[in-house]
Amino acid sequence: MNFKSGMDKVINCFNKRPEAVARLICFPWAGGGSIHYARWGRLLNHSIEVYAVRLPGREGRGKEPFFQNMQQILDEVLGVLLPELKEKPFAVFGHSFGAMTSYAFTEYVKNVRNLEPVHVFLSGASAPYSETRLQAPRRSHLSDEEFLQWMISLGGTPPEILANPEALKLFLPALRADLNVVENYRCSRPTAPFLSCPVSCFDGKEDLPHDLQAFRAMTSGDFNVQMLPGSHFYLKNAANEKVILDYMTKHLETAEMDYL
Repeated sequence: MNFKSGMDKVINCFNKRPEAVARLICFPWAGGGSIHYARWGRLLNHSIEVYAVRLPGREGRGKEPFFQNMQQILDEVLGVLLPELKEKPFAVFGHSFGAMTSYAFTEYVKNVRNLEPVHVFLSGASAPYSETRLQAPRRSHLSDEEFLQWMISLGGTPPEILANPEALKLFLPALRADLNVVENYRCSRPTAPFLSCPVSCFDGKEDLPHDLQAFRAMTSGDFNVQMLPGSHFYLKNAANEKVILDYMTKHLETAEMDYL
C-alpha cells in the first residue's frame, strides 16, 4: 500500500492546507465516522488543517472488518501519519471513545517515537485508568433492544437512524465493535507525566459524571476542564461547537511559537 492511498483511506481531510501552522487530528466517537470532524476544516481558519480519522467498517471502508483492539487502531493511524507528525506541530481531539483513542495515541506516539502534540483536547470520557472508567458497566454485549434503549438515553443519535431498522443494522455493529475495543483497553495510571503540553477537557453538564480530573496525570503542562450545557453529545450543539472550536483555534494559532 503506498503512502497516498493509505492516507486517503484512513484520514478524511476536506480542506487541505499546506500553509497551516498546525494539524488537528480528530478521533471519532464509538460507531462514528469522520465527516462530523472533517467539516471542522471548513469552520476553522486557514492556520489549522483538520485530519479526521476514519476507522474500518464505516463510510468508504464499510466492507473492511472492524478492529478488535486498540493496538490495531494505533498501528494503522501512526502508519499513515508518522511523516506528517514530524513535519509540523499537531494536536489531537477526541470525544468519548475518541478521547480514549486520543489518550492511547498520544501515549504511544510519545513512548515509541518520542513525538509530542502541542495540545491534547479530550471530551466526554473518564481517563482510561480511573476508577470511574474501570467500574463502568460493559455495554458491547447487550441485546439489540437493550443497546437501543441505552443509545436513546445518551441522545445524539440522529432520529432518522433510530427510526430506520436498515440504518440501525448498519450502525450498531460499528458501535459494538468500538465499545468492545474500549472495554478491553487497559493502561496504568502514569507514575509520572509523559507529556509537557497543555491538556484541555470538555464535558456536558447533564451527562453522566466522568473523571476528567484523572487526565491531569498525563501532563506536567497546563490542565483545564470546561463544562458546557447538554448531555453526552453536547458538542453537536452549534453554540457548544463554536466554544470548542474558538478555544482550540486560540490555542493552536500560538502553537508554532511554542514549537520553535
